[in-house]
Amino acid sequence: MRSKVRPLEGENDSVNKSAFIKLSIAMTIFGSIGFFSRLTGLPSMELVFVRCISATVFLTAFWLISGHYKQEKWQKKEMTTIIIGGIFLVLNWIFFFASFEKTAITVAISIYNLAPILVLVIGWIFFKDRIKWIGVGAVTLAFIGTVLISGVRPSDLMNRTSVAGPVYALIAACLYALVIITGKYIKHASPYLVTIIQTFIGVIMLLPFVHYSLYAQLTAANWFYSIFTGVVHTGVVYLLFYESIRSLPTPILSALTYLDPLVAILLDVVITGFVPTFLQIVGILLIFIALSYTFIKREPADSGSKTDIQQ
Repeated sequence: MRSKVRPLEGENDSVNKSAFIKLSIAMTIFGSIGFFSRLTGLPSMELVFVRCISATVFLTAFWLISGHYKQEKWQKKEMTTIIIGGIFLVLNWIFFFASFEKTAITVAISIYNLAPILVLVIGWIFFKDRIKWIGVGAVTLAFIGTVLISGVRPSDLMNRTSVAGPVYALIAACLYALVIITGKYIKHASPYLVTIIQTFIGVIMLLPFVHYSLYAQLTAANWFYSIFTGVVHTGVVYLLFYESIRSLPTPILSALTYLDPLVAILLDVVITGFVPTFLQIVGILLIFIALSYTFIKREPADSGSKTDIQQ
């Protein structure tokens, strides 16, 4: 007799609409970070540092003033998970930005966007999640669309003699996948507490890597956009992120992640007048098709039904 594997909370066919909307908003906002980052006048590492400080201060103030801290459930085991997830998150940022220095940005981003697929694979192998082939197809289609949007070509992989860049990007993708997986196991701590702890970890971990002299060269406008990206693109985004991922099935979570690159290129088209190539247009359409999977109505799984793939 086969033992029945209990799926993660939220790993069924029904979809939490509130969580769906929150993650969609989070990924849409995050897709605009490239546009705002250019207005800060800061390199990636220094900008991440400001983002972490801004997010920590903003969310801590709101957490205390709103009284949310009184409702917190502190569990030692869960605090460990939050801290580990925070370390994964910051290491993900470090390796992702390091990959830009060693390979073409399009190559790095394309490899990094393997993360949602890795989330599915990790779930199947280690957590015995049910395999939904329509979800597999949607996430794979979205990844192909992202590669087409990025404009990466096979020859780009050979433009640099070092393989460090692609390897760094792959490590970053694995770390981001682990951020998502660990986030789904945080059930009691509020999204405020989770985000505050993890952005504070970011401040501590990035201290040795930041070039502080660069901040003296910023204008008032640069500071505004730097703090804005901290409060909105880090604080608000990760607040919505952690509030939603614990309630969504993994395939839908993975598919919605691709709203990020989709929004990024659409903003380029609308704001900067960028004209996409034919393959990039195909990539946009593929992501739209993949995302349509997330709108398919699902009924709660029948308790007597079999899993799609026998493990």
